[in-house]
Amino acid sequence: MKRLLSFLMGSVMGALVGATLAILLAPQSGEDLREEMRQRFQKMQDEVKQAAAGRRIELERQLSSMRQSKEV
Repeated sequence: MKRLLSFLMGSVMGALVGATLAILLAPQSGEDLREEMRQRFQKMQDEVKQAAAGRRIELERQLSSMRQSKEV
């Protein structure tokens, strides 16, 4: 358990240091970088919503098919 906790703490610290360095060494200004990140996040969010909607339709079809076969 102690090894797992140490590993997780090391991972978190490494991520924080990496994120800080990435921001400090980024070739864009802070405002431009934030806008690009916002756009990427919005695009990713739209893709996830679209995938979820497609999966929902697929599952509803499967459920309908199962209900029909059960009734027969």
